Amino acid sequence: MCGIFGYIGSREQAASLVLEGLKQLEYRGYDSWGVAVAPSAGKTISLKKKTGKIGDGSVQDLPAGTLAFGHTRWATHGGVTEANAHPLLDCSGQVAVIHNGIFENYETFKNELLSQGHTFSSETDTEVIVHLIEEYLKKLPFFEAVRNTFLDLEGLNAFVAINIRERVLVAVRRGSPLVLGFGVGENYLASDPAALLPHTKDVYFLEDQEMAVVTDTEIKIFDSLTAQEKKATKQHLTWDVSQTEKGEYAHYMLKEIHEQPQIVATIAVNATRRTQEVADYLQQFEDIYLIGCGSASYASQVGYYLFSKIAHRQVNCSVGSEFSYNLEAVTSKTLLLALSQSGETMDLLEPLKMAKTKGAKILALVNVLGSSLYRLADEKVLLTAGPERAVASTKAFTAKLAHLILLAFAAADELEAGKALLTQAAESASSVLLPTSLNHIQGLATRLKDTQHIYCLGRGISFPLSLETALKIKEISYIHAEGLAMGELKHGTLALIEKGVPCLAFLPNDETYAASLAGVMEVKARGGYVVGVSFKPHAIFDYYIEVLDVKEATIIPNVIVAQLLAYYLTLERKLDPDMPRNLAKSVTVK
Repeated sequence: MCGIFGYIGSREQAASLVLEGLKQLEYRGYDSWGVAVAPSAGKTISLKKKTGKIGDGSVQDLPAGTLAFGHTRWATHGGVTEANAHPLLDCSGQVAVIHNGIFENYETFKNELLSQGHTFSSETDTEVIVHLIEEYLKKLPFFEAVRNTFLDLEGLNAFVAINIRERVLVAVRRGSPLVLGFGVGENYLASDPAALLPHTKDVYFLEDQEMAVVTDTEIKIFDSLTAQEKKATKQHLTWDVSQTEKGEYAHYMLKEIHEQPQIVATIAVNATRRTQEVADYLQQFEDIYLIGCGSASYASQVGYYLFSKIAHRQVNCSVGSEFSYNLEAVTSKTLLLALSQSGETMDLLEPLKMAKTKGAKILALVNVLGSSLYRLADEKVLLTAGPERAVASTKAFTAKLAHLILLAFAAADELEAGKALLTQAAESASSVLLPTSLNHIQGLATRLKDTQHIYCLGRGISFPLSLETALKIKEISYIHAEGLAMGELKHGTLALIEKGVPCLAFLPNDETYAASLAGVMEVKARGGYVVGVSFKPHAIFDYYIEVLDVKEATIIPNVIVAQLLAYYLTLERKLDPDMPRNLAKSVTVK
């Protein structure tokens, strides 16, 4: 859950280039940041480290050098201090390391290194790595020192090391992602391919237990267990660099919200024989589990309702971090439909790997080509949402919904009907983003900005929508929000409803409308402030947000309403919607 960027080439201002790369990755962690450069003239590595976000930070005070790397941190071991920020140096100042993951058995090695005379300046497990390399360097070349250190580590880790004596980046991975970028007379590495787009689209995704030796002229891949060289097959990224820029928008989140109608429309247009083939593949299995984490888990729950209603097919759904406790039910006749934006979520990847050992197959709905999930899956569907920079997922979530709608219709042999419905959903979503609608939703945020609690209510397919709405509100505005099935109100939560308590209710034009209206009346009778998101107004609503009816796909414009409300609440509370506290974009630790 950190950003890693490295460069080696001919450009003397490598430190500045690395800092720009880190800005592209800051959504992966922004407790602190640091850059290390191997100076063109000098015997020790130069560092600059700061706590907090990069902002207008500069590395102009670092010396010139053509080899540099940097890191944005999401703290695990040790508090948020400059001393704990990466990179970390060895005692000589000649070796530096940046690291993502958790070194589970670090204490044993730290005690041994202390007894050998090593001095530690941080509370991190990472610093143990650099001192281990320093110790191995007394008897081994740099590559072998890094390899032996890696073999000492328990846990899921990726780290990169540089040595002032050798003009090279050495990277190694087990669990946490690293991607290598191929340039001309220069090469790169990063923890996310999006950061490489300004420089190259030719990449290699490092596999588990692989090492990379990166110089300005070549990238070599090795098996970390045997030290044998392996062939590196390049992949070509299809994303465009403009997709990673904010453009005219104040925040990445707002930009990504506005991109959704076009993404949904494009998914509808591009649905072809491949979509039908994937749906037919699904039908081969006796048991299907939809699995995801965070927003992806709520998309999985939406899929549960869609397949039942449209395809008349019973599927199961599970939170990724809980699925390992359900593996006894997995067989060779099980399909796991795994949903993820990054494709690097550890709480998803670990149970999937265990399920594969039992013969299960994996179908991935994932946004990142070449990601760990993409490579692990037996079949894959790219979300085609483009790079997502705001920590709170928006367009990747709606892309998942769009693909699930298509798959459900295709499983019912009605793919064309699904495509037509998605096209209508894109139009309905566009109407939510018209200036009058935006102003209306912003007006609601102004009314609710000082509230302590918001309850989000829905039935059927709107139940997981209510959960996703609550997640968006609390993760960026820090208002406590609770999503629940409307029918569960009277089983406990109604005790919390009193005069003025805001309740956001989704009432689409489906079989749930009458029962949902009855639940809203229960809220109103206790003095709750009712916000109705629906296809038509009702006298019981204190505040009404209109969403054009598009049948099962109404969830797409509905969720855009939820995203906008969360966004405007965050602005009203003078917070950063792109980088909420304590969170990071890609959750690569367990």
